[in-house]
Amino acid sequence: MEIDKKIIIKLVQVLEDLKKSLKDINIESKDSVIEEEIDLSNKIIIKSPIVGTAYLAAEPGGKKFIEIGKKIKKGDTVMIIEAMKTMNHVPSTSDGIVKEVCVNDGQPVEFDQKIAILE
Repeated sequence: MEIDKKIIIKLVQVLEDLKKSLKDINIESKDSVIEEEIDLSNKIIIKSPIVGTAYLAAEPGGKKFIEIGKKIKKGDTVMIIEAMKTMNHVPSTSDGIVKEVCVNDGQPVEFDQKIAILE
């Protein structure tokens, strides 16, 4: 594959012009998201064991596995994570009261991502 040097030089020039025009403008990046500070000293964080799509109920429109304020026991299903057409039930790691559900229904989740907080 041959790269045209004229195109690269033009691209660099356009980027430099853009950089100069944005010199005094403050740009916020989506990558620099600041999570709100939560006192996690007495909280239990449940994290995703796999990469996939999180579902808060067994079926669309069905009763959610967990809701804020609900007591759950160790081993209760917190949510289902679909990975490669397989529905994986995510169990609670301990007893507690749900303080926060950190993902939305149908949201993609990453490995080790915080999905719920218990107290």
